[in-house]
Amino acid sequence: MNMRRNMHHTVSAIKQHGFSMLEILITLVIISTALLGTAGLQIYALRMGQDGQFRTQAVFLASDITERMEANKLAAVAGDYVVASASTPSASGSDCAANSCNATALASWDISQWENAIITAGLPQADWQIIQTTAGNPSSYSIIINWADRSASEVPFRYTATRTISN
Repeated sequence: MNMRRNMHHTVSAIKQHGFSMLEILITLVIISTALLGTAGLQIYALRMGQDGQFRTQAVFLASDITERMEANKLAAVAGDYVVASASTPSASGSDCAANSCNATALASWDISQWENAIITAGLPQADWQIIQTTAGNPSSYSIIINWADRSASEVPFRYTATRTISN
């Protein structure tokens, strides 16, 4: 009888040992799935953070050109800040930081500096446009900055700012 108990105890221990191994494997699958989900959330958060950074840069860039227009109201009212849709910086005539310039030359230099700042900001596939929506005094402008998301979907983004300037 004693031998029978020992065999039963040994068979029972072997079954439990196999059952524990199965529990461990299931636990590893669950933990692995949770870790993959966490990694996916981290990647999504990083991408959203980068999109937010691009939007912030677009706001700063639009503010930059509108402040330049405010500082050079004569050229802004005359329509010298109009930029057709572009994706490469235009060449500036003279360096108005080192030399004195008239209002038109300063507007050209401002636009060139601003376009270079857009390229330096690293907005992917960026293009921009400055439209004079109302001519005369006061003048109204729309500043449009477009860029694409770096993900595979290539979602286009656009920031538009408007500004009215009077001399």
